[in-house]
Amino acid sequence: MRRRTLLGAALAGAAVTPAFAFGTARAADPGPSVRRTGTTTLDSQAVFFVSYDGLVNNNSFQKNGLLTYKGYQYAAWYTADRNAVVARRVLGGTWSTVQVGHTLKADDSHNVISMGVSKVDGRLHLTMDSHSDGFTYVKSVAGLMDNPAGLSWTPARFGAPQSTLDGLALTTQFTYPQFVSTPEGRLQLSYRVAISGNGRNALAEYDGSQWTALGEWSSSTGTYTSEHGSSTARNMYLHGIDYDGNGRLHSFFTWREQNGAVMCNGGGITNHDTGYVYSDDRGRTWRNNAGTVVGTTGGSDKVAVTDTGLVVDALNPDHSLMNQESQATDSAGRPHAIISYVPGRFGQCTTNYVSDRTANGRAFHLRKNASGNWQKTEIPVPLNSSQRTKLVLDRYDNAYAIFPFGRIAAASAASGYTDWKILFDGSGLNAFGEVVIDESRVEADNVLSFMYQEKSSGTTPSALHVVDFALPA
Repeated sequence: MRRRTLLGAALAGAAVTPAFAFGTARAADPGPSVRRTGTTTLDSQAVFFVSYDGLVNNNSFQKNGLLTYKGYQYAAWYTADRNAVVARRVLGGTWSTVQVGHTLKADDSHNVISMGVSKVDGRLHLTMDSHSDGFTYVKSVAGLMDNPAGLSWTPARFGAPQSTLDGLALTTQFTYPQFVSTPEGRLQLSYRVAISGNGRNALAEYDGSQWTALGEWSSSTGTYTSEHGSSTARNMYLHGIDYDGNGRLHSFFTWREQNGAVMCNGGGITNHDTGYVYSDDRGRTWRNNAGTVVGTTGGSDKVAVTDTGLVVDALNPDHSLMNQESQATDSAGRPHAIISYVPGRFGQCTTNYVSDRTANGRAFHLRKNASGNWQKTEIPVPLNSSQRTKLVLDRYDNAYAIFPFGRIAAASAASGYTDWKILFDGSGLNAFGEVVIDESRVEADNVLSFMYQEKSSGTTPSALHVVDFALPA
């Protein structure tokens, strides 16, 4: 029996009550604001094809397609001739681009490029071109990220592409690479083993000298039963994997069932429930919301759909819940997430995942408040898209939701996140859909920076840009 919460499936058909508990913000703290400071072009002719409703250069689950480190910003993408490239600029400066020796192998938007920095030795790491198959890995020379002004930006600074992590093979069915740096400066790589509907999450770790496989930590087995039917296999889709300032590792997730019998209609999607786990030992063990250990990485006991205390917002598979949306932690280390689905007021059964989300989908801000309770607030902005929304918190813990097409809505911490409104409507961007956020730049220089690609048709290449917005000082 799955544990239900007060934000249970019954609320799928009801209006979500605004959360009135206040955050940590003081009355004198400024509310959210954005001021557009500039747009730069990474590539006037980036590869363009629509696959799984998205673009390979702008799938928002990339971690990271855009990042900032020690005063420089880095971006990675595929050019019109399918070459994988990585660029850097001093913040506010001009981009310089190098090819890393790999060519995109398939027209599959899952085959994104993700970047990470191992602070322990100053290397840039990239994984690319993987969807339930092998991957390509490239890393820079040591120290490149620590001395960007003193080390030239040339292909010679990068090693040859590999099909392993310096000899560590991991799996033949590899998807969704996400890099995250530990507080000690090691680099961890989160990835999925196997396939959608029957996959497991796993971790590897780089200590400055070698990669080590830590192992799998989520389970694909166990029985899930809805009012429509049952399923015995699934995949846990992560909204992210992030350390807060105290060293706690957070992850929100949704489950996707293999058996479509759990849905009211075959045109929907089998995603259900929003879950949450955390780790205080660098991803070795995982705890539920109550603090109970529910899984061990590399051990026999993994986080499973049958574990109690995982679900923090319950929703059955009938509402086209999005997977891999977004998460962040505030200055007090409290977790926040964006989730989106078709609310019950538009009907209790979606019959076409894309069209129903586009017509009636809404995003919700889900967070743990100062009392330790979970609160959910609907963001009053129609999705007008089947795609994902990203979440950013500024230095005052104000929340910003970056919607498809580059639209920005925000809410103040002082209001308890009840005053959501549009701050930027995306005018002039001509963005295709999802955007890739520079998660690290907000902390680095108080700028919201995201990468987006212009709309095109067929396989006609289009321009890829980075736009910057100043946040409250």
